Amino acid sequence: MYYRLDPRYCLRGWQKLPWALVDREKHTARFVTRQTMEALQLCNGCIDTDLPLIDPAVRALLPALEQAGIIAQCAPGTPLAAGQAYRRYPARYIHTAHWSVTGRCNYRCKHCYMSAPDAKLGELDHDTIMDMVDQLAACGVMNVSLTGGEPLIRPDFLEIVDALLAHGIHITTIYSNGRLVTEDLLAQLEKRGIRPEFNMSFDGVGYHDWLRGVPGAEQTVEAAFRRCREHGFPTGAEMCLWRDNAHALRDSVNRLAAWGCSHLKVNPIGNVGAWQEGGYGEAISLQELYQLYLDYIPQYYRDGMPLTLQLGGFFWANPKDPESYEIPLQKSCTNPDTMCLCGHARMVLYVSAEGRALPCMALSGMDIQREFPLIQENGLAACLTDSRYMELIDTRAAAYFRENPACRACEYALQCVGGCRAAALEARPGDLLAPDPYACALFRGGWVPKIEAAAGAAIKARR
Repeated sequence: MYYRLDPRYCLRGWQKLPWALVDREKHTARFVTRQTMEALQLCNGCIDTDLPLIDPAVRALLPALEQAGIIAQCAPGTPLAAGQAYRRYPARYIHTAHWSVTGRCNYRCKHCYMSAPDAKLGELDHDTIMDMVDQLAACGVMNVSLTGGEPLIRPDFLEIVDALLAHGIHITTIYSNGRLVTEDLLAQLEKRGIRPEFNMSFDGVGYHDWLRGVPGAEQTVEAAFRRCREHGFPTGAEMCLWRDNAHALRDSVNRLAAWGCSHLKVNPIGNVGAWQEGGYGEAISLQELYQLYLDYIPQYYRDGMPLTLQLGGFFWANPKDPESYEIPLQKSCTNPDTMCLCGHARMVLYVSAEGRALPCMALSGMDIQREFPLIQENGLAACLTDSRYMELIDTRAAAYFRENPACRACEYALQCVGGCRAAALEARPGDLLAPDPYACALFRGGWVPKIEAAAGAAIKARR
């Protein structure tokens, strides 16, 4: 009997994760056992799986793989499609690259991590960018989100898109301020058969223009949201809070939902980059921020959960599952020796505008980012194998507890696990294993039971 791998799938491997079934439509990898990979490799249309030399335990896996639609019976000699055969990449596995393709911007945001109005981090030339696309593909990165600065100001933006698509790399999201999200751009993307999400910044009804430093920015981004909805492009948003716009949160959420935005992430402005350079001081205190979030939770439910909402590490809810919610900073660590300190950073590589491999975008505004490798000098495979970057994202919770014995003794240790590294670095520059004050305050300050009470009562009231 002959089998063939369904054209939707291909066989891949990475260092330390050598056996994976990749879904080329969903751009995801499902890691499997050695025996399962052996069974899958028999399904190339050229091997008679009834041959007695085949391990019976491997052969026994075939019916379940067929039932799952992963393989199908075929005529002898039916070849695999191009790219389906097993390939092992010379790097560790990274699910997504979040890539700043430029450090320039057409806005003058007062809180920019990378001081983009002054092009502090510059912009890599076209040939270097194209080479980095090749390196992403060579390391098996399947998904990319494009950001800046403002990524759409690059005259070769569509060439970058075409290069990524030519390698089969899925463009999940384009982050933009909205000014260049034009009819022509959307038409160009539609012509290429893609509709990535546009994630656009919106900093509050009546306050967006001030923070973005450009008159008419609010009107412009509204038009961009509506334009995306008309063309069937999904949209999301991010909102930065400071004391002046905090009271506009409710109105802003409802306004975004009316424009067709499906999800919003809210965070306080950090005292880094342009905000620090401008001497604006503390944007909002931690106590003020958490009280604002708590007060808004019942309003969010009363308004019908207009979109998926994340209030920093404090609260997350999705209207598709109105009976549940999450506290993003609340973890469940069962084994500090195996749990990565930052699960998000372990799966998502941030590539800075100057080409550094960083754990997250927030570090691009901090001096410590200079400790991390430049991809164009070291090569992405080396960055994803043995580098300062890999050392950090592979750091386990146990290392954090060794550095912070008081945290290990805390009753909330396995829920907090040190919190967010970027927030910790903002509080204690240069110390990658410092505690995150936002996480510490959340647990030790008694906010978790307050969230549970507020969300629980709001959910009950909606039933």
